[in-house]
Amino acid sequence: MIQFIVGAKGKGKTKHLLEKVNNAVKTVDGNIVYLDKNSKHMYELKNRIRLINTSEFPFSTTEEFFGFICGIVSQDHDLQEVYLDSFMDVAFIKDKAAIEGVFDKFEKISSQFDVDFIISVSLEPDEVPEKYKSQVIVAL
Repeated sequence: MIQFIVGAKGKGKTKHLLEKVNNAVKTVDGNIVYLDKNSKHMYELKNRIRLINTSEFPFSTTEEFFGFICGIVSQDHDLQEVYLDSFMDVAFIKDKAAIEGVFDKFEKISSQFDVDFIISVSLEPDEVPEKYKSQVIVAL
């Protein structure tokens, strides 16, 4: 399953994402990973959540980003949820028109490996592809 927190930059998506991930610790049996472009929120995350600062890794395209995601999924068979903040920046997505194909890849990884992705993405609610609108959990 993939879920989305959407809204323009500066609308408070990260606050909602942090709240959701910290609440997930109470109910999720498997491992939880939080990806961000820096370590700024390290002290806001419960200690059971693994923070990965993507800026520490040498990838610079969306394809390389997906290789990175697949590496995370493949090395942890207990991984249950992945939270992605600042998604457009972290995944090197410059063209909003390409977003549906990117979401399709996440959907495939999610269903194949039984990992849930919760993604904070800088899109207006009406910019979300039609087939993913029902998976928007917060629209700001």
